[in-house]
Amino acid sequence: MPEPGTTAPSADRRPLQFGVTVDPTSADPGAPGRLARVADIAGLDLVAVQDHPYQPTFLDALTLIATLVPQTRRIRFVTNVVSLPLRPPAMLAKAAASLDVLSGGRFELGLGAGGAPDGIASMGGPRRTPADSVAALEESITVARLMWSGGTPHFAGRHYTLDGVHAGPVPPHPINIWLGAIGDRMLDLTGRAADGWLPSLPYVPPQTLPARHARIDDAAQRAGRDPATIHRIYNLTGHIGPTGSRPLNGPVALWVDELTRFTVELGMTGYLYWPNRDHERQIELFANEVVPAVREAVSSARRVDGR
Repeated sequence: MPEPGTTAPSADRRPLQFGVTVDPTSADPGAPGRLARVADIAGLDLVAVQDHPYQPTFLDALTLIATLVPQTRRIRFVTNVVSLPLRPPAMLAKAAASLDVLSGGRFELGLGAGGAPDGIASMGGPRRTPADSVAALEESITVARLMWSGGTPHFAGRHYTLDGVHAGPVPPHPINIWLGAIGDRMLDLTGRAADGWLPSLPYVPPQTLPARHARIDDAAQRAGRDPATIHRIYNLTGHIGPTGSRPLNGPVALWVDELTRFTVELGMTGYLYWPNRDHERQIELFANEVVPAVREAVSSARRVDGR
């Protein structure tokens, strides 16, 4: 059982979510659709798509998601994560609302401050200081929510403005804004303004999660928010196979043990799996063998703890 104080408040109160990341590859433009259909049929919750517009082999993330929506029935989509400096937030909010309308409420917005400054600058985007990047991201959250509320909002920020635009369409469901956050400023912003946190295991190792949860929770409480309302979705890479080693290269049992630990002891509430090879088979193994076992193990652990 976890040591006192190591489990985020959200861990026992948010329903677990499981999904996969598909590459926005132009080399095989049919591949994302095939993988999204596999994930949808297998009963996963989310399909995530990277947004790296400066990568010449990548399709545009939002355009790609628009093509995946009609190929699926129930699975939700999330950008993982949008490069804000290359996406004016009012237009980004318009695109997000459009995708939500077209999908029947199946779109969530993953946002980032811009983690590839050279690539962003190469496309004419701004080079921002870390402080300005976070400030611009915070303004973009406000802009997006105003654009989704309808009416004629006004907003005067240092980076972005709205001047009585006729906002709409109103999304059919409250679109979540999840932030790809690592540093303290971004974690604070996640706590005070976002609906979720999207860290990646290679950059945010498991042993660092409790301190980062605490930072998010403190910021949420200072803003008068309940930390338990904030999703914590972990991006995972690895391979499910007969042999391997921790953290996530090995048999199903290893995956089940690790994801259960990440949930019960380290406070995560969801997982996005990005297979490093054999993508279709890996998605099937994840959905059909790992996910049900993790759900059951987590439920059992919580019953034992009386939570």
